[in-house]
Amino acid sequence: MTINLPSEVSLILNTFKAAGYEAFCVGGAVRDCLMGLEPGDWDITTNATPNETAALFKAYRIIETGIKHGTVTIIIDKKPFEITTYRIDGEYEDNRHPGEVTFTGRLKDDLARRDFTVNAIAYNHDTGIVDYYNGQDHIYNSIIKTVGDPDKRFNEDGLRIMRALRFAATLGFEIEGETAAAIHRNKELLNNISAERLNVELTKLVCGKNAFNVLMQYPDVLSVIIPEIAPAVNFTQYGKKHAYDVWEHICHTVDTIPPDRILRLTMLLHDLGKVPTHKLNEKGDSTFKNHATVGGEMAREILTRLKFDKKTINRVSFLVGYHDFEPVESKAELKHHLKAKTPDDIRTLLVIKKSDRGALSESYRDISEGTAQTLRWLGEIEQNNECCTIGQLAVNGNDLIAQGITGENVGEALNRLLNAVIEEKVANDKAALLTYLL
Repeated sequence: MTINLPSEVSLILNTFKAAGYEAFCVGGAVRDCLMGLEPGDWDITTNATPNETAALFKAYRIIETGIKHGTVTIIIDKKPFEITTYRIDGEYEDNRHPGEVTFTGRLKDDLARRDFTVNAIAYNHDTGIVDYYNGQDHIYNSIIKTVGDPDKRFNEDGLRIMRALRFAATLGFEIEGETAAAIHRNKELLNNISAERLNVELTKLVCGKNAFNVLMQYPDVLSVIIPEIAPAVNFTQYGKKHAYDVWEHICHTVDTIPPDRILRLTMLLHDLGKVPTHKLNEKGDSTFKNHATVGGEMAREILTRLKFDKKTINRVSFLVGYHDFEPVESKAELKHHLKAKTPDDIRTLLVIKKSDRGALSESYRDISEGTAQTLRWLGEIEQNNECCTIGQLAVNGNDLIAQGITGENVGEALNRLLNAVIEEKVANDKAALLTYLL
């Protein structure tokens, strides 16, 4: 099989070849090409030492931050290419990084240290595919399997546990039995991994096309990094409204909402507030009073703990806190919502509610008519610039102060006027508003 390589990659391989060295593309790029996908990053492995690599590419910008472990990054046409010397890893001292590496002249030694068979395939135009660990077969059969002993691989680098889940979710693969068992056995190793690395893998996982299966099969693993998940697993929701337990409901909503990172993270966290707010009513049905508000606070704490950026934390916790928003029954009701929410908020909350309701019992799922009407009203409000906020009122605080209203009474009066305009008790006209107020 011939892989069509980018010109920069061909240049790198040809430069090594001309100088008498071996060099191969390796890892995810080769895997993606074999799957018919467009690779993101291209990594190169070679028998040249880091110093020899740097000398060969001295005409280019070189980043040597990984040189201790044999990696040199070359910048060509503003694109980074990691070039790593064939190596054998020494003992891993922190479940993440080898304490030392030994350079080797054999490609097979280098491929033996890699995480999964699908990532342990090498290629160049002269040799073609080099696959010592049945990676191609595992790609064709949609299997994630470690190279060698899975317990050893995960103890070397605990992040590989999350990478396995992420690859299963994004590629649509199943994790091979022994590898899966080792993931469950070694899940506590995730406690040794930085929050920043975990949140990257978690985000990719939940945005994957196979996220539902992974979430359903590995809640014990995810509970290591988000302990709030564990109580939701097998937590029964009583009543005819509910089709699933809390965790399964969450998994279905993640599966059915568009694969946008904010939306997927929102659905992952949206109902974790149900467990601490659960009560049974007089009929024996589950109730979850204020679970959205509680869930929003939990989401903020979880995302902060995982060191997500502030913009993501604020957006997801807001959406979780208001995820119980339903299609409205009147334009006035919608305008009251728009006092504190933007039109984009409303549209996003309707998307969330569609997925949320879609994971209830059959008769509770369809909100298409109410959603369509809400969106029509929202369009009219935007098109006509109808008043929904204090800033849109035809009077302001100075106008009220001029009428002798002072202190806290100013804000209270403006709110009263806004409510009156929304409820069509008075026109949004300065004279009419002042007359109504006074």
